[in-house]
Amino acid sequence: MSTSISHSASPETAKAQLGAMIEEALARNAVEDSAVRLEVPLEPVNAIAWLQAQGQQSRGYWRNRNGNFELAGIGLADMITAEADTDYDAIFRHLQSHIAAVHPDLRYFGGMRFSTRRTTSESWTIFGAYRFILPRFEILNRGDQSYLACNLVFHENLERESLNTELQAELASMTFPESAADTALPVCTDRIDTPDYNGWQHLVEDALREIELNHFQKAVLARETCMTFNAPLDPAPMLARLVNATHDCYLFCFQPKPGAAFVGASPERLFKRRGRHIETEALAGTRARGETPEEDGQLSTALLDSDKDRREHRIVLDTVKALLEERCHAVHTDDDTSLLKLARSQHLYARLEGLLKEDESNATLLRDLHPTPAVGGQPREAAVNWLDDQEPFDRGWYAGPVGWVSADAAEFAVGIRSGLIADNTLSLYSGAGIVEGSIAKDEWAEIENKMSNLLHPLQDNR
Repeated sequence: MSTSISHSASPETAKAQLGAMIEEALARNAVEDSAVRLEVPLEPVNAIAWLQAQGQQSRGYWRNRNGNFELAGIGLADMITAEADTDYDAIFRHLQSHIAAVHPDLRYFGGMRFSTRRTTSESWTIFGAYRFILPRFEILNRGDQSYLACNLVFHENLERESLNTELQAELASMTFPESAADTALPVCTDRIDTPDYNGWQHLVEDALREIELNHFQKAVLARETCMTFNAPLDPAPMLARLVNATHDCYLFCFQPKPGAAFVGASPERLFKRRGRHIETEALAGTRARGETPEEDGQLSTALLDSDKDRREHRIVLDTVKALLEERCHAVHTDDDTSLLKLARSQHLYARLEGLLKEDESNATLLRDLHPTPAVGGQPREAAVNWLDDQEPFDRGWYAGPVGWVSADAAEFAVGIRSGLIADNTLSLYSGAGIVEGSIAKDEWAEIENKMSNLLHPLQDNR
């Protein structure tokens, strides 16, 4: 069920309108185990400023790569999570039971672990094997239009009167600042790289031996850089800085409780589906951006002419294309590999799109596409099993699918260029594809460049 008002309102008017809608919805005899979305258009809202102003609680944020779709949410109307292996079918059965025929803007958003094969570290435990939430309150920015929304889920033991009192109090205290506070971040006091440089060299050498033995063609080795700060970290100011410092990236934050958040600015789409139309991409190979147009052009040419990077990208492209061809009536691929240029790095890029067969589902797509050779390796099972055994840290949600799903659409990014906040520590993650011809020091430098996408704005304390 859905209810909405059609004219934009000031924040105070929108709060009053939404409060009346909440009271009315809770007074009705709603069907048990069903969801209701209540939505009020309002004047343009800075979603990150709103998120920051609501304080440290369960919070979430998502912005697409073009910046024309943004969602900020607080609280929990519903959640599906598990500590065990990821059961894609079970996830989407639960989501669809609440999403179907409710409202096109009702979305669950969240993410999943890269792999459930290895033991979960303490810092990642609260995130589960997967965790998808329906926020209690949302700000939705779509194009130039903002919305204030409340999601309700009715169940047998729902105390409607007490819930109404609680929601009305939250609405009354809700503030809408015009801009996010430019808060100075805590000071970094320590940094530990896992593996360190010597350990990295040994891992790359081990991967190259496995490739030479034809156990796999490619493995994407990752590093964890754990930074300790002199005070607890708040992800909202970090998001505000990333918005200004990144472009052509998905921005996300999943915060299940104060002191625990997964934050990132990913350049890589896993897939976007609307109805039966699907879009995905192949992204691999990296160079830094140049300080001048001339230097940037030279780096671009070097990337496009690199046999090693072209082979790495071709592995990803061929694998993703073959998977789509099994699930689609028709698949279109860009005629030539191009460059995706980000603020501090550039990558080989090719787009793919197709028309899904009638019985294909989000669960099937996730099972097929994750992890792509861009973050796991090829062949997938051999490479990922080797990574699970050899990498000296738990990836958690790093390089896993993060995104949202609605009644007839879904969009997932790959959770790279990301970090895990655990109280006063920030663990940053990034990886590099190891193929025949890879050189350990070059791959280390590539990861340093990738991490700079997050480190640079965070180190700019004002």
